[in-house]
Amino acid sequence: MNHHAPHRLTMSVAALAAPAFSMLSSVAHAQGLPTLEDPSRGTGSGIIDTLRNYSYDMVMLIALLVIASMFIGVSYHAYGTYAEIHTGRKTWGQFGLTVAVGAILLVVGIWLLTRATGIL
Repeated sequence: MNHHAPHRLTMSVAALAAPAFSMLSSVAHAQGLPTLEDPSRGTGSGIIDTLRNYSYDMVMLIALLVIASMFIGVSYHAYGTYAEIHTGRKTWGQFGLTVAVGAILLVVGIWLLTRATGIL
């Protein structure tokens, strides 16, 4: 019984796989596929720093989505208040209060998310 046969098989598969992977890499570049961009803070000194920088970019994207949804919510509520002015259910003073409180909420939300992302 030959105990080295599985080792030889593994070595031959590895010897065939290396050129195949290098050909795949050259085919990917030949097809004009986009390359992965570096994170906004740079690649860092190692894989952990690079992953940390990519996660920072993802957190910033989520923060931007939160602020955008807050803006849409405030705008929707202000528009609803404006529409109710014409039916007589709300007054212009209530509309102004809605816009002022919404603006304050947006400023506080942006400030809090900026502080939170600064911790990263």
